[in-house]
Amino acid sequence: MVNDGFPINTISDIVSLPSFREVLPSPHHIDGMIFAVASAPEIPMPEQWMPWLIQSSNSQLVDKDVDKLADALMNGLRAHLDFMRQEKSPLPCELLKTLEIEGSAYPSPALENWLNGLLQVHKQLEPVWEDAWQHLEKNSTASKEVPPDDKPASSEQAEPAESRLSRCLKLFSTLANVELALSYRNEKQAKELKGNMGLLVKQLPSVLADYTNLSGELASSLPNQFEMYTKIT
Repeated sequence: MVNDGFPINTISDIVSLPSFREVLPSPHHIDGMIFAVASAPEIPMPEQWMPWLIQSSNSQLVDKDVDKLADALMNGLRAHLDFMRQEKSPLPCELLKTLEIEGSAYPSPALENWLNGLLQVHKQLEPVWEDAWQHLEKNSTASKEVPPDDKPASSEQAEPAESRLSRCLKLFSTLANVELALSYRNEKQAKELKGNMGLLVKQLPSVLADYTNLSGELASSLPNQFEMYTKIT
């Protein structure tokens, strides 16, 4: 069962314990990482993704600490999967509150940490996304060989999946490191980005939803995904 509240509430008490503070990133960073694990077209096994959280090679965790941490992380994963099933945003309202800096709205440090966690795991799982993409393309090619039915073709063309993923990652990267994003722009572009920052933060929940929806479309082309999902939940 998933606790009431947002997924981060499932892990925050455990990962904030003194024994973990020097070993783990911030709770928001961890929650972003778990979201990306849950959103992967093929969810990796715990022994693959849990070590990604350890940021110190000199960790002296005892077995009982490791077990406690593993249980909390798995509960966090289940919480995110449950939120996805209910089509609910994983971001608490306070994470979407912006900071006013020199007349512009900026994402909070907590949101930046969350998005950096997401991007860290997405980079680790790029081969999984690419593999799912290849399966989808094979299935799409096979379906084109089947004679079409009598339904009329839609006049609207859906946005290509590649463009959707690129758009999602671009927003995540921009909000995860605003100063870096501004440095890549000329003065006019930087001024425009600053003026739109608050709107971009407000768009984040819908873009996260599209990210998970896209993953679901890719996952449907992979074998054994339902079995993996039911084992976790």
